[in-house]
This record gives sequence, structure tokens and C-alpha cells, in this order.
Amino acid sequence: MTKDTSEILGYHAHVYFDAGSAEAARALREVIERQFDIEMGRFHEKPVGPHPRWSYQVAFKPEQFGDIIPWLALNRGDLTVFVHAETGNELADHTQHVIWLGPSDDLKVSMFEK
Repeated sequence: MTKDTSEILGYHAHVYFDAGSAEAARALREVIERQFDIEMGRFHEKPVGPHPRWSYQVAFKPEQFGDIIPWLALNRGDLTVFVHAETGNELADHTQHVIWLGPSDDLKVSMFEK
């Protein structure tokens, strides 16, 4: 059964980093904020929610996907970016509706399981 993309309310891109790559993550964040009309999340220097590494969130609209994701693919450097759709189904959004730019990580999705 196929799903209709109209179910996608938005996207989140989570930029992962650690102490050694925090400066690169901050620099990328500054460019993202200048380049795109998006909503930026906090710069977390600890794992938060299902994310196993330090991260910040880039929230954007479905119509921005074609601009933001290719740009991140080319400009993320050595940082990993976890991208997921926002459909209202948190478990599926973090396990099935995902794209990884760079190496993937295991998320802590048990918080979404009922």
C-alpha cells in the first residue's frame, strides 16, 4: 500500500556532532540560518530524546525539501545529518520515514513505542 506525500506536514533535519566537531556544527548552523527561511532548534551538547549524539534541529516545510536536503548533502562536511518526515506518527517518522546524510546511528526509539 502506498502512502500519499500529502501526509507529510514538514521535515526535521538533525545535525549530529560531538566535542571535536562542535565548531564545524556551529559554523554550518550559521550558514543554514543565513541561507534558508527555516526554524532552528537548540544547540544540544548532550543526547536529547531519541538522538544518541549531540545535535540541533532544522525544521522546514515540505516544499523546501528540494532546496535544503541537496544543500546539506553537499555542505555538511564530515557531520552526519538525520532527516525525517513529520507525519504525526513519531515511531514511523524516526524509523521508516528517514534519510541519512553520512553514517547512520541507532536511535533510542523505545520512547515512541506504546
